[in-house]
Amino acid sequence: MISLSKLIFSKGNIGLLTAMIMSAASLYAPLANASAIYKVVDEKTGQVTFTDRPQNYEQQEDKQVSQTSVMTSSDAFSSSNNSNASSQSSSTAQTPTAETTITPDADSPSSLAVTTAVSYQLTITEPSEERAYRRPAQSIDVKVQVDPALQAGDNVSIYLDGDEMAQGLSASIPTLDILPGSHSITAVVTDKAGGTLQQVERTIYVIQNNTTLQDNKRKAEQISAYQNLSLYQKLLLKLSQSD
Repeated sequence: MISLSKLIFSKGNIGLLTAMIMSAASLYAPLANASAIYKVVDEKTGQVTFTDRPQNYEQQEDKQVSQTSVMTSSDAFSSSNNSNASSQSSSTAQTPTAETTITPDADSPSSLAVTTAVSYQLTITEPSEERAYRRPAQSIDVKVQVDPALQAGDNVSIYLDGDEMAQGLSASIPTLDILPGSHSITAVVTDKAGGTLQQVERTIYVIQNNTTLQDNKRKAEQISAYQNLSLYQKLLLKLSQSD
């Protein structure tokens, strides 16, 4: 009778046992070295990149990085598994590699949502037309309407002659320091990167208040007349005012 130990360690069985151990090791080795694949979306262009190096994109603006359920291995399969890999190539051909870039189709609805900026309708409702303001009594009240509502990151600014007066849909601009003449009121919609999405402009006029102008003219004439007096006349004028 052949002993059990001889049966187990016979030459043929040792080869079979060795093959089974190598096969199991080849199956688990890729899982041990597997790494996650990350999806990177460019918010401006809609371009999608799959990578196992997310740190290359995390510090870049306009890049959305998210982990996928796809796993990959850096180790190649052994030659004994080449036949199995070739038979499964058709089912895994669409799996992203460690660095795969996909450019979205121009007709794809998802790409339009990423790349198409909102088309705003911007209107200056006040002043509704060209008009004049008297300085310094009147302030220039500006009101702006935007449709549709501003998206996250977009902003409205109001300018007078190229200088920003306020951010938002309204502003009240004093005329005290504005010189008489024509001036431009501009409303601008910008995105979070500072790019101009829409703008509208209106011309207004600032005129000097007649009463104030006459008072200033009278004061200027009085000062000029006093400076033209002789010293004796100035002394007499002061004495008469003191009495």
